[in-house]
Amino acid sequence: MTLTQAQRAHLERRLQDERARALAALNRSVAEDAAGTEEERSGDASVVPTHPADLGTDTMQQEIDSADETRVSRQLAAIDEALDRLVRTPDRFGICQETGAPIPFERLDIVPWARTCSDANA
Repeated sequence: MTLTQAQRAHLERRLQDERARALAALNRSVAEDAAGTEEERSGDASVVPTHPADLGTDTMQQEIDSADETRVSRQLAAIDEALDRLVRTPDRFGICQETGAPIPFERLDIVPWARTCSDANA
């Protein structure tokens, strides 16, 4: 079963909403990075951590932030690819790239950039 025109329009809106959310998250992250070091953001007068554990905590937070930025960037790329597929080949949008079977609309409503029927390769 292929998607109806109304379902495709709904998914396009969902993709646009998710794209805006991802861009806002990336822009927020860039703005926070531009605001200065962790010490400057927290108002510390010294750039030297007061405790060695603080340095580890700062490093861990930077790694978490970097991983989040990477995840959101990949998600944004997947969303852009889905929007492109929806425009170029609307009749093939929502077809599993592994099996050729239709991806359930319920799955596409949750993950509109899904390329497969299963979660493993979304």
